Amino acid sequence: MVGHTHSNEKIGMTRAVQNKAERPATLGQNLLLVDGHAYAYRSFFAIRSLTSPSGKPTNAIYGFIKSVAKLRATQAPTHWAVVWDGGLAADRVAAWPEYKAQRPPMPDSLQQQIRELQQYLDANRIPSICEPGVEADDRIATLARRAADRGWRVIIASSDKDFTQLVSDRISLANPNDKSEKLWTANEVRSRTGVEPSQVVDWLSLVGDSVDNIPGAPGIGPKTATELLRQFGSMSALFERLSEVKSEKLRSTLLSSRTALARNQELIRLRDDMPDGGSLDTFAVRDLGPDRLREFYERWGFRSLLRELDPAPLLQLELV
Repeated sequence: MVGHTHSNEKIGMTRAVQNKAERPATLGQNLLLVDGHAYAYRSFFAIRSLTSPSGKPTNAIYGFIKSVAKLRATQAPTHWAVVWDGGLAADRVAAWPEYKAQRPPMPDSLQQQIRELQQYLDANRIPSICEPGVEADDRIATLARRAADRGWRVIIASSDKDFTQLVSDRISLANPNDKSEKLWTANEVRSRTGVEPSQVVDWLSLVGDSVDNIPGAPGIGPKTATELLRQFGSMSALFERLSEVKSEKLRSTLLSSRTALARNQELIRLRDDMPDGGSLDTFAVRDLGPDRLREFYERWGFRSLLRELDPAPLLQLELV
């Protein structure tokens, strides 16, 4: 797949070795990690009937470029990368064959635009990562942890609630569905779930995740899950002190669901220690000249973006 796909030369390298190699920490660095497919899908369905001069669809491309430009302007990253899904993780599918199985196939017109977007990112030296068999969530989690360990500020741009488990004093979320445009911190996670970011995996395991086709414990909704985790702190403590659960029906449900809940934890917990991924220093934001961008904008017929590249001469022509 087109894009900046990292080699497998360092597959055996552990997270500890990577962190040691990248120390000492560089303060004042901001890493922006964009969930590529999430933003492409969002743009595809938000903008309709936009085509290039040759008649090819460009709605996802246009919306994606505008969204990423806005993220750069508002978040001022020193480093950034767009991360794409490379397929479902084999271990998750083995554990639960129905994992994400309900999702419809990607529309052909969107797949075509994603390929062009990856070409655009690669040509303009914007890091674009897509690895076969690696879910974007896991690569983003690994990069976020590594950057946070270096003392960097990390912003994950995605509407995927799984990322709330990563939120910390250094990692926050830019959720495009939040019209307030406020970065999500631990306060936002608590206000929406009632639990701490460190409890999100257990909370989602109890409730289930319909988006990923992961069923929770029967009859346990968000409110009950929140109450249980507030009382016991974690899933493991809950089962250690199960006799303290007052409802006999709830105790029975939990006991009968114990194996499934343990499976859910493994499905939902993001892998933040994946090998390779490249050096964070290669993700530095680079300013680009207009010529490289103009080629793509002209091909796609993006007149407004062309005007932004060189507004003065165009303005003079309009006045004449």
